[in-house]
Amino acid sequence: MEGLAFDFGDIAIEGQSIKEVAEHIDSGSGDEVLDATGLWAMPGMVDAHCHLGMWEDGVGEEGADGNESVDPVTPHLRAIDGINPLDRTFTEAREHGVTSVMTGPGSANVLGGMFVTMKTFGARVDDMVIEEPSALKAALGENPKRVYGEQKKTPKTRMATAGMLRQTLIEAIEYENRCKLGLDDPRLMPERSLKLEAVCRVTRREIPLKVHAHRADDIQTALRIADEFGIDITIDHCTEGHLILDDLRRAGANVVLGPLFSDRPKVEMRNLTFRAPAMFEQAGIPFAIMTDHPVVPIQYLPVCAAIAVREGLSEKAALEAITINAARIAGIDGRVGSLKAGKDADIALFDGHPLDFRSRAVGVWIDGVRVHEA
Repeated sequence: MEGLAFDFGDIAIEGQSIKEVAEHIDSGSGDEVLDATGLWAMPGMVDAHCHLGMWEDGVGEEGADGNESVDPVTPHLRAIDGINPLDRTFTEAREHGVTSVMTGPGSANVLGGMFVTMKTFGARVDDMVIEEPSALKAALGENPKRVYGEQKKTPKTRMATAGMLRQTLIEAIEYENRCKLGLDDPRLMPERSLKLEAVCRVTRREIPLKVHAHRADDIQTALRIADEFGIDITIDHCTEGHLILDDLRRAGANVVLGPLFSDRPKVEMRNLTFRAPAMFEQAGIPFAIMTDHPVVPIQYLPVCAAIAVREGLSEKAALEAITINAARIAGIDGRVGSLKAGKDADIALFDGHPLDFRSRAVGVWIDGVRVHEA
């Protein structure tokens, strides 16, 4: 695994970054040295799909800010305006070695709003941001059907959900073309639309469409629409992805698997299995493992990876699924996800193997600052 090449080694931190990783580093006279003999060092873990801070812990409806479920197309909503960084689950994340997350709206709407990628330490969201917006959330399958079918509104079918997504992408492309014409002739400039500006980020391929898709046919619909419009997407959940591995491999899809540690609460999750990660590894398809917090509490991200190892996934692939692969899919692998000179000093020390559920994080650093000590 990138950055975890030494059975025994040293890590030097300078400011907010990793200065050097080597088997032995000579310390200067003024350096602070931590003796971590017998401990396991790994990059701070990355959850590539969660809703941290969007559904506050132990608060109920007052703290539920993840779904604006009265309008199926709300791409202009921004996660940063709904996150409470003082929610205690941020503390639980970093206490267990999760230092970066991609968090945002839920899946009630066809287009639900914009995700943010952020660190798990801070009192102000703006100071915790790595990238914003980092993706636009879309949802296929049961959720939009159920939410709007109960309201006797469209979309009530998978056809309508896909149709609304296509129509909005077309409107965004036309909106941007009119804006370009308006630069030469102000009379042609359209009325400003925050909704379409948000979608234009996807059609310009500045950010990916983060597609909630469990069932195989919904995954194939997402791939079809991405191909039609030439946009970048990630397939999040991908519960039945192990049934269509050839399709995903051909498409070069970015896959985020989970929640795996769950019951099967709805029909589209009937083929949920912890064996899926091993099947993806055998097929040569890189992937991340996510919690979908609060579905699986975020501190159990390494537990999900560990159970996948029990079901056939290699330890190397399991660690990559919650570090460098998750960082790559989230678009932040230049900063986090591995122990490498120049990257952010996000480091977790464990008193045992990180995939042993009995192990505890005894020290966690974010941007070179020790944020947890046990």
